[in-house]
Amino acid sequence: MDPLLPAASWLMALSAVVSATACLGMWRSVPWQGRQSALVMAAAMITVAAGGGGDTMIGLVLGVVLLASAMLGTAGVRGTPGANACCHRALVSLVMAICSFESLSTGARAVEAGGHGGHGFDGVLSVLVVAGVVAVVLWTVVSEWVLAPVHQGRTGRLLAVESWAMATGVAVMCVA
Repeated sequence: MDPLLPAASWLMALSAVVSATACLGMWRSVPWQGRQSALVMAAAMITVAAGGGGDTMIGLVLGVVLLASAMLGTAGVRGTPGANACCHRALVSLVMAICSFESLSTGARAVEAGGHGGHGFDGVLSVLVVAGVVAVVLWTVVSEWVLAPVHQGRTGRLLAVESWAMATGVAVMCVA
């Protein structure tokens, strides 16, 4: 067993709780699409951290639920102040869904190889996971440090905490 696995699980669970709590703390500033996405992601990360991601059926269900949540997370937010954050949450959900499907497609080989990877469809999904994690982290950096934040004060701080917690959680989930 990988000695980093328990630490990664704790970090995923902590990231999920911090992200969901920050999102709920912004209640009215976040459209319902964003709240559902944040809560679904948190539940998925906690499920994976608790060891439920290893079961094939649970992994498949998590992937489908995360994919549906990503699509629902952007419905009707175009042109609103929360659109950027909702699209960011949807990207995180999409990357988590791809990570879940990639883990299913590699099966036991991922455990033997010590992580993600492989050839054929497995390799394509691995590339998508890595590209997705990089995109999430870059989006977080650009939206927090380069672009002018849409929200100020308490809401802006909570949004920054949520963004960084999501980026940390998805990176740990898909790399561990």
